[in-house]
Amino acid sequence: MLLRIASALVLAPVTLAAVWAGGRWVLALVLLGAAVMGWEWAGLAARSRRFGALTGLIPMTVIAAPAALALSGSAGIACLVAAAGALLVLVAARRKREPLWAAGGTLWIALGTVAFLGLAVIPEKVHETVLWLLAIVWANDIAAYGAGRGIGGPKLAPRLSPNKTWAGFVGGVAASGIVGGLVGWAAGATSPAVLAGLSLVLGAVAQLGDLAESWAKRHFGVKDAGRLIPGHGGLLDRVDGLLAASVLAGAVTLAAGGSPLLW
Repeated sequence: MLLRIASALVLAPVTLAAVWAGGRWVLALVLLGAAVMGWEWAGLAARSRRFGALTGLIPMTVIAAPAALALSGSAGIACLVAAAGALLVLVAARRKREPLWAAGGTLWIALGTVAFLGLAVIPEKVHETVLWLLAIVWANDIAAYGAGRGIGGPKLAPRLSPNKTWAGFVGGVAASGIVGGLVGWAAGATSPAVLAGLSLVLGAVAQLGDLAESWAKRHFGVKDAGRLIPGHGGLLDRVDGLLAASVLAGAVTLAAGGSPLLW
């Protein structure tokens, strides 16, 4: 527990600072995160970390090219995208083991990181929207862990993740709804009640993302995706819920044509 708290106290300020600074800072953070997650995923699905960084960096960069250009305004990003397309073929050709898992995980990392980048370039209330999403996921993680350990009870999906409980699921989702509504209200949301309802849904999706990664780890017979973060395992173990929530948040933001805080 002490390691988990210490790691969070280091990582959270860095993330918040990059999000608030925006532009190249948030782009650099996301690209670095995608590379690390790809490296971790390659260690699981491809049984080789040799091309792991490219696994995460390349497809994310290819799909995220418009967002990256909008953030940086640099033509160099376009050159990176062109090179990434060629390297992606090389990486795919090198995978001999668990190709469907390797491809599926890579796509999931790419979609989640691109969706997060998309939220970071919306024209209005960009900082507040990203911080709202982070608050939802972080509250979900903390409450789910606390309720699961403190209350216990029936298991949520023992075949996929033996430690997760219904108490943790309900506690995490409830915390997401409450915190999401409060953060929205503090940020001047048009309808905090609607935002709280959406936060509940995003909390549930974040839990499903966590469960999906637990399923993958169980499939590969490992406890953690990596050892980068003391007390948490790998970066994938820390942001699996954020990836899932980002995909849904990005989709609804795109469909509505603006930040959920302005609905």
